[in-house]
Amino acid sequence: MKGPVHLNALRAFEASARHQSFSSAAAELNVTPAAVGQLVRSLEEWLGTPLFHRGASGRSRLIPTDTAERALPDIRAGFDRLSLGLDRLREGSRNGVLTVTVSPSFAGKWLMPRIERFHEMWPETDVRLDTNLKLVDFTAQGVDIGVRYGRGSWPGLVSEKLMDEQICAVCSPTWLAKNAKLKTPNDLSGKALIHDLSVDGHLGFASWDDWLQRAGAENVDAKRGMRINNSAAVLQAAVDGHGVALARSVMARDDLAAGRLVQLFPKVKWTSELAYYIVYRGECASLPKLVAFREWLIQEAGSAH
Repeated sequence: MKGPVHLNALRAFEASARHQSFSSAAAELNVTPAAVGQLVRSLEEWLGTPLFHRGASGRSRLIPTDTAERALPDIRAGFDRLSLGLDRLREGSRNGVLTVTVSPSFAGKWLMPRIERFHEMWPETDVRLDTNLKLVDFTAQGVDIGVRYGRGSWPGLVSEKLMDEQICAVCSPTWLAKNAKLKTPNDLSGKALIHDLSVDGHLGFASWDDWLQRAGAENVDAKRGMRINNSAAVLQAAVDGHGVALARSVMARDDLAAGRLVQLFPKVKWTSELAYYIVYRGECASLPKLVAFREWLIQEAGSAH
């Protein structure tokens, strides 16, 4: 078996074992499930031994054989070392390019308005943004550092809390002027609510049902209104006067500071159980460009309070 094919097959095997699924491994590796299955079979043929139990009654997941389980820690350690070696090569050969992964909305509403200050401090480091709603594989996609929103636990990554945030109802000053009789959350009955579908269905994400219950509002139909699948577009719809949005304070911070949005019912306090975290691979923690960006993120988050 040729070297590159061998490495691809090992990568397919490791991802399949970790996810216990060819389909999930394929989604991570950006190939088809059939391609993953073929790579794993080619590795099994080359080794002369099966790597997964197949055909077992009632099993819906891929279960590695005992031999495969014993080999996986060494294979993963090997990939980690290869990745670190590539990082060292990139550090010297790509003129200080830093690959950062964030969600599209976080990039647009928080990172991009501030990134010029990083460039001023570190002009020799070029930032490449990977904006993706899906969780990316830092090793496979050459990502150095990222900001993720959640509970703070992602397998294989170090996470450090960057910012907590509050959940609040917001609207434009113009919309508020037309609806000046809003005195309590109950007064939202019959008003246009703007829903963020990009976070719908994720455990822990705030919804209008949650906020209205917390606010003690009754007889307000939380299902009505506009639905948008992008957090930044939700805020823009509120800025444009289309109704009331349920905002995350980190995302809405600049719009609130500039007066494009105003907060309704500030006495309704809600700190989200989710937060923003800086994430990176532990073996890359000492890379100078990563250290510089991490410290800059912390500085920017601190200065915003």
